[in-house]
Amino acid sequence: MGILQALILGIVQGLTELLPISSSAHLFLIPWFFHWNIPDSFDVALHAGTLLAIALFFGKDWIALLKGGIKQIKGEKNPDGKMLGYLILATIPGGVIGFLLDHYASAILTNPLIIALALIVMGIVLYIVDKYASIQIKYEDLTLKQTFLIGLSQALAFIPGVSRSGVTMTTGRLLGVERESAAKFSFMLSAPIVLGATLYKLKDFVFDIPFVVGVVASFLVGLLVIRFLLNYLKKGSFKLFAVYRVVLGIAVILVLCMR
Repeated sequence: MGILQALILGIVQGLTELLPISSSAHLFLIPWFFHWNIPDSFDVALHAGTLLAIALFFGKDWIALLKGGIKQIKGEKNPDGKMLGYLILATIPGGVIGFLLDHYASAILTNPLIIALALIVMGIVLYIVDKYASIQIKYEDLTLKQTFLIGLSQALAFIPGVSRSGVTMTTGRLLGVERESAAKFSFMLSAPIVLGATLYKLKDFVFDIPFVVGVVASFLVGLLVIRFLLNYLKKGSFKLFAVYRVVLGIAVILVLCMR
């Protein structure tokens, strides 16, 4: 794998992991289209870059959550400690199911047609749910039931093309969570699972120049995308991303037909 390939995939990861358009789909489709030979572990390495972006951007939030968790253990009830507990509980179902189905997903579901259909179907669902969601629940007002259901929806992300951020944001909107809050909780929720996957695949990483270039590019672009999306969703909707998903899915199907 060359440095240019690593740079391109790092930029793509930074863009697509945090937007609801599926990084796993893009990281499969680009090498598939250009006939690149990319190590499987490099996908997870790029996710580590966006994990660092989430950790840095929401650094104050993570510190507040950890302090709140310590207070909660000491018997002092507080909103940050409660939210940390919600995040932990919401992570369990998606993490367990994703771990169990990881081999199945990579062996069976990395099929361009399946990915294309997942992009299209999830794009349509995202658009409809976002358009008709009425209640506007804020991040700090999320309940245990809502956070658990959002976390449970992560299990569908083992299908390339569904998108972890896409399915969690869609579920959040379905439950009446405002757009910006749904995005923030989705980002926070993704961190534990990505961290677990990174540690699990760490032994397979090749720490060479392309690795560094890809991870740094993913990190820097990820920072910009988080800021962009949170600002955009204050007034904008998910329609743009839903349309993109459908167009990309159709384009993949057309390429398959031509081949």
